[in-house]
Parts: sequence; structure tokens; C-alpha cells
Amino acid sequence: MCLAIPAQVTSLEEDDTAIVALEGIRKRISTALVEDLSVGDYVLVHVGYALHKVSPEEADRTLALMAEAGVLQDELDDMVEGGA
Repeated sequence: MCLAIPAQVTSLEEDDTAIVALEGIRKRISTALVEDLSVGDYVLVHVGYALHKVSPEEADRTLALMAEAGVLQDELDDMVEGGA
């Protein structure tokens, strides 16, 4: 399905990239579209790009709604396979 999914920035890398983590999954993403990121921030990730920052509360609400709707696991699987 490929929805944007919240993930936490665990490290900032060179060339406008970062490592994000969610549910034990770590992924390198582009941060070219978002300014002023810090380790610990939450971002919405879609097809390998951080779209914008979200609060930890918004990230939790979004993940809970995705789980309730039954789409969270599919998005996590996409993240592992390289989609999200």
C-alpha cells in the first residue's frame, strides 16, 4: 500500500541522509526535504524520503491508528523490502 509511516531519527549521515528506526527496523532515508532535523526527532517516511517532522505524540497516534486499521505490518514489511 505504501503509506507514509512515522519513524524516529537515530543518526544523521552525510549527503542529506539519516538512519531511522521503527519496531526494530532500521533504514537509511533521504532528509533532503526536511530542515533542522536532530537525532530523536520523528519524521513521516514515504518511499525512502522524510516528508516532514511530527511530534512523538502524533507519531504514536498515527502508528496506533495504522495498527488498528490493520495496515501497520504491511508498511513495516514494505520498509524492510525497501519501499517505505
